[in-house]
Parts: sequence; C-alpha cells; structure tokens
Amino acid sequence: MGDERLRSAARPEGEEGLQYHLRVKRGDVARYVLLPGDPERTDLIARLWDEARLVAHHREYRTWTGRYKGVPISVTSTGIGSPSTAIAVEELLRVGAETFIRVGTMGGIRDDLRPGTLVIGSAAVRMEGTSGQYAPPGFPAAASYDVVAALVEAAETLGVRYKVGIVASTDSFYLGQGRPGFRGYMTPAASDVIPQLRSAGALGFEMEASALFTLSQLYGARAGCVCAVVANRVSGEFVVNAGVEDAARVASEAVAILARWDRERERRGKKWFYPGLACRRT
Repeated sequence: MGDERLRSAARPEGEEGLQYHLRVKRGDVARYVLLPGDPERTDLIARLWDEARLVAHHREYRTWTGRYKGVPISVTSTGIGSPSTAIAVEELLRVGAETFIRVGTMGGIRDDLRPGTLVIGSAAVRMEGTSGQYAPPGFPAAASYDVVAALVEAAETLGVRYKVGIVASTDSFYLGQGRPGFRGYMTPAASDVIPQLRSAGALGFEMEASALFTLSQLYGARAGCVCAVVANRVSGEFVVNAGVEDAARVASEAVAILARWDRERERRGKKWFYPGLACRRT
C-alpha cells in the first residue's frame, strides 16, 4: 500500500471508500457473503459457482464475487477467531453486504457427530472476548431464523448429513476447547469445559459464530453458519477437511434459497420472512 493516506484514524478508509483491511469498496461485494476462515477455502467455494472473479487479497482477507444460480454472491475469508471476523463484518457492511453465512469447521462434543457431519448453528455460546466489546454479557448470540431455515432446506435438498443446534465460540483452540497446552498445561476450567457444554446440549466448538451473530443483530444484518465437523472430542477421531466441500455447497445453495425468498417477500411488501412465503402463490 505504500504511504496511502486514509480518511482518518477513526474512519480508516481510502479513496472511494476502499476498506483498510479487506481492500474492497462499494460495488465489489454482493448482498450475500459467505465467510470461511481459511483464505484457501474461498477458492474452493468460488469454484462451485457459475462464475467468479477475485476482487482482493490482503492479509488473511481474500474476496471473490460471482454468481450462483444467477444470484450475485461473494465470499471473504476472515482468518481464525472473532477479532478478525469482526473486522471483516464491519468492513463488509460498509460496502453493502447484508447477509452473512459462516462456512467453517468445528469439533463435535456429541457421540453422534462423526467427522463429515454438518452443524447448522441456531445460536452460539459467547466464550470469546470480541462480542463483549459490543454488547453486555447477557446479550444473545442468535442466528437469523430465515438463514437457519434456508441452510436446513439446502442441506435437505443436497442430501447431506446435518444437525441443528448451539455451538460454542472460543478464543482459544487449545485450553479454551479443553485441549492440553504445551507440556500438558491444563486448568480446572479447561478440564471442565467439555462436560459442562455436553450437559447443556451444545454440539461443539468453533471460534467465530458468536461474534458474527452478535454484530449482525446489532447492525440489522442477517447471519447464519454451517460448519463441517472434522473432529469428535468424545471418540478422538480427527479427519482434516471432512465435510468441508459439503458445507460450501450447502451455504451457496442457501444463498440461492434466501434470494428467492427475499424476492417473494419484497414482491408482497413484507418486512419479515414467514414459512408461507416460501410457497409461491399464483
């Protein structure tokens, strides 16, 4: 970037609203944006679409925009964790994004969550610090109900194995998710985290959904997440990338479904989605 001068320290944008971290501006991204963590996963997702072009790649943020089943769609990688995810959401909202679907991986803590199963998050336990910079501790991190419904319909349409439920978003991949640290370092809280979440009915761990859900609620955007289970913390099984392409396919299909519902909702002059809107009337 050289010695580029931004608008201000409080509003770090370049010419034409170019965002400081993502290096995108209005017109570069669609209303619907998929959010994987891994920059390389954006390439996998873009290959599933009818057409795609690389818009920007800066730091951990890699953005493609294209079309899937005729619907404009974008994908931006967020990097690992809630701090970098919040940056992505903030800057994407500034350039016109409205609906977000996290496409990630997770570790399951239920016996029946085998690697390759997809989890559609209905809400997230806020075990990360970023959302606390935005909202009080009791503020719920809930997915948007219509995004959840679209993800479920997409999973059913594509015939993939999935479950719906609550995920836990942590700041730490190791102790925060009950893994021992270097040289076996462990704390009582880390030892207890899996049993406590299992007893509460949570499905497993990931690291971004709660911040995404919280910010989306605060800013009037929509959000959901679909994660591929790659590890089972009960059995110890770990299969790298199991179900990742299925998650990408489900998220892309969910965007096509949401776009259809949104058109019908707008045609009827409705603000909120309800199931009857999904049934076209003549």
